[in-house]
Order: sequence, then C-alpha cells, then structure tokens
Amino acid sequence: MEDVLAGLLAAAGAALCYGVASVLEAVATRRTAAVEGLDPRLVVRLLKSWPYLLGLCVDALGFVLSLVAVRSLPLFVVQSVVASSLAVTAILGAVFLRMRLLRADRIGLAVVVVGLALVGASATEDRSVDVSRAEEWGVLVAAALLAVLAIPLARLRGGRGATALGAVAGLGYGVTAVASRMLPGNLSPQHIGGEIGPLLASPVTYALAVGGAVAVLSYSIALQRGSVTQATAPMVVGETVAPALVGLALLGDQPRPGWGAVAFVGFVLALVGAVSLARHGEVETDLSDTGLRDSHS
Repeated sequence: MEDVLAGLLAAAGAALCYGVASVLEAVATRRTAAVEGLDPRLVVRLLKSWPYLLGLCVDALGFVLSLVAVRSLPLFVVQSVVASSLAVTAILGAVFLRMRLLRADRIGLAVVVVGLALVGASATEDRSVDVSRAEEWGVLVAAALLAVLAIPLARLRGGRGATALGAVAGLGYGVTAVASRMLPGNLSPQHIGGEIGPLLASPVTYALAVGGAVAVLSYSIALQRGSVTQATAPMVVGETVAPALVGLALLGDQPRPGWGAVAFVGFVLALVGAVSLARHGEVETDLSDTGLRDSHS
C-alpha cells in the first residue's frame, strides 16, 4: 500500500503542476499572434514569453511526477487524477485571476472530488506485463500517425479546428502516458544512469517525445482556433480514456479485487466532472490586474 499511496501523491502533484502550468501557458498563448496550419513557429514565439517558459518548467515537474505515478499505478487511476488538473486551474483562476466559478463549475468540482475518491479507494499497485518489441513499435507508429493527422486538421478553422486539434492533443498526451509506462528498466534516480542505453534503444522513448511535441503544438493552436471548451473537452477525453483502455487491454491494469464497479463509476465521474470544467482549460481575463503582462507578446 505504500507504493499505492506514493503513486497517488505523485499523480496529485502532477495534476497540481499541470493546473498551474495551464494558467501560465494560457496567458502567453492568448497574447501571441495566431498561426496558419501546424506551424511550429508558434512555439518559437511562445518561448520568448516568460509565463510560457515558467509554465513549461512546471509542466516538466508535472511530467516527472506523472512518470513516478504511472510506474506504480494503473493508467486509469493516474489519468483520471491528472484530468483533475482542470479543477486546479478553475480554483486558481477564481482565486488569482478573478474568474467567476459558476454553479455548474462548483458542481463539476464536487463531482471530480467524489470520482477521485472512488478511483483512489479502488487503486492497487499495478501488475504490468512484459510488452513485446512489436507493441513498443506500435506506440511509436501511433505517435507518428498523430503527427501526420495533425497537419490537415490544423487547416480547419473555427470550432471544428479547435475540436479536432484538441482531440489530437489529448491522444498525444495519451501516447506519452502509455510510453512512460512502457519505458524499459529501473528509472529511479539511483539507477537511471545505467538505463541510458536501453532507453535510447527503445522505440517508446521516441514515441514519448513525438507524442508530447504533437500534443503541445496541437493544443496551443487549438486554443487559437475556437473556444476554450471546444479545445479542452476533447483533449481531456482523449488523454484519459485512450490510455486507460490500453492499460486495461495490454498492460495488466486492474483495480483492487471486487472494486471494479467502484473504479468504473469513479473514473466516469472524474472524467465527466473534468469535462464540465473544460472552459477553465484556458484563462480569459484582463491581464492588466494580474501582473502577468509580457513585454515580448
């Protein structure tokens, strides 16, 4: 149970980091000129913005914590907890950026809390199975296909483009979660030095990099195409459901014996609650009162 508790704490820490990073990156994204198509120059422009750079650093910490979590817990547990980062963003937006929490938002927050409580209660240490080389290559191929698919979808404008790219971003983050779980070797700090060779030889290492790059770029562009909800809701569904299904089907994930129904209900509640908070996936506010102005914008 100690490993389960450590994994849950790591996942909660990752959700907190992602929620904070969303606020910082959203400020920069909305204040940067829009791009046409899947243009990586958007990221180059954003890198001149200190809120975005700080957000990336917090994101990196969140990734490390999520990596700890997925190595000790089933993916359906970790991803449902990570999806609660929208609840963190909603609370931070209300406290620091004066965004109103509507009655529906408060209900969504309560639903997320109940769902996470059920998922956490049903969690058990993961019983991962050995993955084949073909499955490792399969994750890399999936990441590459997402990159190819994002190119024509990035030409769509308005709500259709935001929804399509949000879904691609969610699946990209899903790829990173699955790849993190499948990384070979012992990745604890005292052993990571001896695992560099196997990591560089594994296709899932490159799948993680490709999936993460596609996700970050697709979501940034999605936020410029349509409403926040149109971009964020499909992203949350993609990053939560897809890896959970892969974990159950291929990676030996399962809840505590006899807790399957509880895990399912908790997962659904956490997902529905997170989607209901999708409008908080990006912050719309007058930044003159926040101290988050950026001279490079």
